Amino acid sequence: MKSVPYANAIGSIMYLMVSTRPDIAYDVSCLSRYMANPGMPHWEVVKWLMRYLRWSVRTGIEFSQCEKGIVLCGYVNSNYANNRDNRKSTTSYVFTLCGSCISWKSQLPKYSTEAVKESLWLKGLLLEIAFLKGKVVVFSDSQSGIQLCKNPVFHDRTKNIEIKYHFIRKVVGKGVIDLEKLPSEFNPADMGTKCLPVEKLRSCLRILNIVSKHD
Repeated sequence: MKSVPYANAIGSIMYLMVSTRPDIAYDVSCLSRYMANPGMPHWEVVKWLMRYLRWSVRTGIEFSQCEKGIVLCGYVNSNYANNRDNRKSTTSYVFTLCGSCISWKSQLPKYSTEAVKESLWLKGLLLEIAFLKGKVVVFSDSQSGIQLCKNPVFHDRTKNIEIKYHFIRKVVGKGVIDLEKLPSEFNPADMGTKCLPVEKLRSCLRILNIVSKHD
């Protein structure tokens, strides 16, 4: 593997993912974990990903005029303990402005508050340039997580949750953001937590206004 340019390939693909391709965020997140000691199976996946990029070279984010007003929306999802090496969960979020994707990430999180912190930063930026007036709405398919954030009552089952994780509850309680339930089939952040069937992936791309000139 010393002669295989694994790190260079991942760096190039990562640049593309950060710029315009949220659809490969999960793939890059998984492949970058083996930068220190990759194997031939990992290299084969990299080549498969390059073939997908070659096929979808004319795919990208489309931005259009805000016909229904300026709305900042976030979508968050988590695949519980799906990492076979350390049993950590993969968390993904995407944010859209006027229906087009502007921010995204897929990772093994250090904290569960990444999406909320990103929403606060985006909101602050848009308020500074007088581009946003309403609240930020963050959608999740976890009904239990939403209720835990909205309900300030202490429960025995939540006593072991660390104080830092109650940051979301404080932000929701102040009315800075709204948390809403969204069925899994309509949550585009799902593509950042696992491999999806073709039709489900296409549905996620449509929601984020990621189009292909092949269509």
